[in-house]
Amino acid sequence: MSPMIELRNVRKTFNKTIHAVAGVDLEVAEGEVVVIVGPSGSGKSTVLRCINLLEVPTSGDVIVDGKSLMDASTDLDEARAEMGMVFQGFNLFPHLTVLENITLAQKKVRGRDSAEAGRIAHEQLARVGIPEKADSYPRQLSGGQQQRVAIARSLAMNPKIMLFDEPTSALDPEMIKEVLDVIVELAATGMTMVVVTHEMGFARAAADRLVFIDEGVIVETGPPEDVFTNPQNERTKAFFDKILAY
Repeated sequence: MSPMIELRNVRKTFNKTIHAVAGVDLEVAEGEVVVIVGPSGSGKSTVLRCINLLEVPTSGDVIVDGKSLMDASTDLDEARAEMGMVFQGFNLFPHLTVLENITLAQKKVRGRDSAEAGRIAHEQLARVGIPEKADSYPRQLSGGQQQRVAIARSLAMNPKIMLFDEPTSALDPEMIKEVLDVIVELAATGMTMVVVTHEMGFARAAADRLVFIDEGVIVETGPPEDVFTNPQNERTKAFFDKILAY
């Protein structure tokens, strides 16, 4: 079976001199949860953003569900509609209610009528644990609740893939767990997921495979427990020694 996501020798250079991604090969199977970790500035978020071409690779190929996104004949909007993306910021429209935020893309991209979009929105709000917030505005919500709305909005589009770019980094510490619990639950449903995070406990609990990136390359990959407890590369070992010291 072909992988759901495949990066082939993906490189991304900024200003012709900064090699953010320096030749990454990565396959993600259908239903697999891959968690990417690494130091700040290592290129991990850029790799993630290359998957849906929010960052267009300088070279290499990105294949999603059997289609090359680098092929000019591929409908990028159609391909992106199958990939939910959750960012560090919540990117909610402040003038719209939670329900309106979740139904907008459903109606515009999926062509659903208001009744169907609303039903799905309510289902997803229940799924992320805040069904009572449908008529609230983003400013009335905590950061953790806003991020859960952002996740519900992505799930309402029925994507085949979910991409998370450090989804808890903008949250206060007490709000991090409520968001991570939602993502862990989602991982258990068999959704194909790629998550960039600095939350090592979450990586240990949710990942099928851990990928350690440094200086734009994949240094080490494997089952989380193996990579955490018995890293094979000195760079990986130094990273975990530093962040797991306390």
